[in-house]
Amino acid sequence: MTTVEPASPSPARKEPRTERGRRTLRKLLDAAAIEFGDKGFHEASITGITGRAGTALGSFYTYFDSKDEIFRALVNDLSDRVRVTAAQALEGDLSPLETERRALAAFLAFAREHKEVYRIIDESEFVDPASYRRHYESTARRILERLEKGAALGVFRDDLREEHAWAIMGMNVFLGLRYSIWSEQGSAERIADIASAILREGITTPAGRQGDCQGD
Repeated sequence: MTTVEPASPSPARKEPRTERGRRTLRKLLDAAAIEFGDKGFHEASITGITGRAGTALGSFYTYFDSKDEIFRALVNDLSDRVRVTAAQALEGDLSPLETERRALAAFLAFAREHKEVYRIIDESEFVDPASYRRHYESTARRILERLEKGAALGVFRDDLREEHAWAIMGMNVFLGLRYSIWSEQGSAERIADIASAILREGITTPAGRQGDCQGD
């Protein structure tokens, strides 16, 4: 799996100055994902995180002041990792519709490997509402940017707005919940193909739809 650097810090985060420190921070964030994913925010503990990370308690306080602080950092970190995973899947010269298909397939695969992401993001609605909202707003913004690019190419309709981006994101989120978290029924690629077919009928222009079919 590709190594992802920790998310951009909040002002309170103490940033590591050495490679060893960055590795320790990565261990703490990875351990926190498991701890919060298994137990939830309220039952999780700092000692549980350091125990899973194999680090001393003092190492935790080198980077974080509290359980709340590492939870906020973790939400940002997971959001960044979802973004990076999608970006890596979109390398190359792709059609706008294939871009959406690959982005969803990458997300489904990520969620299957990191099932804790749903519980942690959902809990952030109550523990850290600002991070919860930022996660979904930034995701919808990236989708809207892709829709606008597709419209500029004449593949997507030119009347697509923010509401369309949120609708596509909602479809992706619930497909992930059903086919990555509750079960892994069907391949991520097959699920993404079904969603792509829906988008092809709903947001492409006649010319764009014809061009996409010719490219199959």
